[in-house]
Amino acid sequence: MSEPLDDVYLSLSEQPPSRRANVMAATGLTGSLLLAVLTVAPAQYAIEGPGPTFDTLSTADDVRLVQIEGATTYTSTGELRLTTVSVSDASSKRFTVGAVIQGFFSPARTVLPVEAVLGSPEDQEEEQERSELQWITSQEAATVSALEALGDEVPATITVVEVLDESNAAGVLLVGDVLASGDGEEFVSYTDLSDYVSVREPGDTVTMTVMRDGEEQTVSFDLIDYEGQPRMGITVDPQFDPSIDVTVAIDRVGGPSAGLMFALAIMDQLTAEDELAGAQVAGTGVIDVDGQVYPIGGIAHKMYGARSAGAEHFLAPVENCSQVIGHIPDGLDVYAVDTLEDAYAAIVAIGEEDTSDLPRCSVDNNKEEDLP
Repeated sequence: MSEPLDDVYLSLSEQPPSRRANVMAATGLTGSLLLAVLTVAPAQYAIEGPGPTFDTLSTADDVRLVQIEGATTYTSTGELRLTTVSVSDASSKRFTVGAVIQGFFSPARTVLPVEAVLGSPEDQEEEQERSELQWITSQEAATVSALEALGDEVPATITVVEVLDESNAAGVLLVGDVLASGDGEEFVSYTDLSDYVSVREPGDTVTMTVMRDGEEQTVSFDLIDYEGQPRMGITVDPQFDPSIDVTVAIDRVGGPSAGLMFALAIMDQLTAEDELAGAQVAGTGVIDVDGQVYPIGGIAHKMYGARSAGAEHFLAPVENCSQVIGHIPDGLDVYAVDTLEDAYAAIVAIGEEDTSDLPRCSVDNNKEEDLP
C-alpha cells in the first residue's frame, strides 16, 4: 500500500540535511552577517545628493519667503524653486557602508572620500563662513540685477580695494579711490562702469576722475588684456543703494547658487504679469550684479531634487551643460541660460507653453551648444 501524499512530504522533510544544504545554510548565514555589518558599520565617505528645494514665491504664515519692501508687489500662480545639495557623512547622521554602496549605484548621488568633500575641520569652518557670506551677497546681487533688468538704475559708490601687479593702473589708482567717471561719463551705477570698459579694446587708454581723500583726481592708464577682453586689473567694492529692501526668510542654506532664482522671484513680484501661469520651474545659478549667470556645483543632484519636488522645468547655467547632459531625470525639461534676461524670457515662454525656441544643452564634443 502506498503512503498518503501528506506523509510523503513529511517523510522528506524529516530526512537528515545533505552536505549541499549545510553549505547553503552557512553561505546564507555569512551573507546575513555581512549585510548586518554593512548596515551598522560607519564609512569614511561622504554622500552628496538632492537637497530640499524652496519655492521663492511661496508664503508661510502670510510671510513671503522673498519679502520686498518699498514697492508694489504682485502674486503669482506658479513656483520658482531654488535647489540645494545635501551632504551626509558618518559624523553628521547614521551613515554606513551599506549607504555608500547604495550611493555608488544611484544616479542621483555621488560618493567621495570625506576629505575630498568636507576637508579638515579648519577647512569646514572657513567654508561655513564663506558660504554664509556668499548667501548674503547673492541676495544683494539678485536685487541689483533684477532692478536693472526692469529698467530701474541702482546707484552705486565704487571703491578700489585692490590694484593687481599686472595692471597698468598700479601706482596710478590707489586703494580707497572712489571711481566717479571715465572720459566724462559719470558712473552712477556699477553697470555704467562695466559698460564703459566692455566697449573698449585691450591697450586702449582710459582717463578717469576719482575721489581721493575728498578731492577730485584725474588719472590715465591703459587697459590690460585678460583672455582677449579689456580689463582695468583692479578689484572694486560697489556699495549699492537700491530702491527696495529684500529679505529672504531662509536661514539654513548657504552659498551663492540661489542668486538666479532670487532675482527671478524679485522680477516676478515686481511685475503685474503672471509670467509662470501656474508652471513649476526650478533652477540654479550664481548671479552677478550685471545679470550674468555663472556655473555652480552639484547640478545633477539639484535636477533630481527639483523633479522630486514636482518641478517640470529647470534653468541651468549654460556653462554647466557638460554636467547636465546624460543626467536629466525623466519628466524634467532643462533650458540653458547665460544671463538673467535669458532666464526671465524662459519663464515667460514656459508660462505661455511655447518653449520650442528656448536653448537646451546638446552633445557637441562635450561643449555647450551655440545659443541664439
